[in-house]
Amino acid sequence: MKSYIKNQINEFKEKNQNRGRLLVSCPDQPGIVSTISKFLYSHQANIIESSQYSTNPEGGTFFIRIEFECPNLKEKATEMELQFAELAKEFKMEWNLTHVYNVKKVAIFVSKELHCLLELLWEWQSGDLMADIALVISNHVEAKEAVEALNIPFYHIPANKDIREQVEKEQLQLLETYKIDLIILARYMQILTPTFVSANPNKIINIHHSFLPAFIGARPYERAYDRGVKLIGATSHYVTNDLDEGPIIEQDISRVDHRANVDSLKKIGRSVERSVLARAVKWHLEDRILVHDNKTIVF
Repeated sequence: MKSYIKNQINEFKEKNQNRGRLLVSCPDQPGIVSTISKFLYSHQANIIESSQYSTNPEGGTFFIRIEFECPNLKEKATEMELQFAELAKEFKMEWNLTHVYNVKKVAIFVSKELHCLLELLWEWQSGDLMADIALVISNHVEAKEAVEALNIPFYHIPANKDIREQVEKEQLQLLETYKIDLIILARYMQILTPTFVSANPNKIINIHHSFLPAFIGARPYERAYDRGVKLIGATSHYVTNDLDEGPIIEQDISRVDHRANVDSLKKIGRSVERSVLARAVKWHLEDRILVHDNKTIVF
């Protein structure tokens, strides 16, 4: 990692050493917000941002994300978590308390197409993607030069369906060694096994074109051109064992017309893909996403 990027991360940690985020989902009922607010107040925490949503006030599920500033949070963290765990039982809460100074460690998987990887690296260098990009794994070598120029470890691990189990064993070992919090598939053109996915629930973000399910499989842009599509889109989602059907985080589109040939469709598609993936990754890093069934609530 370049020294100026390390400095950016260290400055972020220093600035946010007392900043916390609390994400909660539970059956909706009166008193949830009041109880959480009183708990934070009891620890001298000041709420900076709060967002909430209910699927139905009568018998639905309630979701809330609170960002707060708390003096001496590092010293208080363990006790706060123990106390909140007791409180959460009363409301049957699923919850997660994160500390902003713990910058998440990220692994990026990529194949030959580099546009999404390069977008993430640019956002990272500029300080707009606050993460520790710990390593990049690829089944090809095209990304090696760009990655190593930033002093990020690059691992070339050739992969195909015949050696998938062996490859994933090596990849999982690397993820454990680097203590990875988030895996980004930045146009990684390999199907992950159930073993790999189950080891990383809601920790793998993928990007793909939004022609699905109309143009499944190879050469989607060519077939879209033949059909005269008017919209090019992209979808970013969490990976599940149902191929490309995991909880959707972000989507976007760009309008095209009859003047667009296959090459221009691909160019427009790449532009949409990289921006959609970058937004999805940022929201995950900022603890803005709660998964509910096969949907996401993004605050």
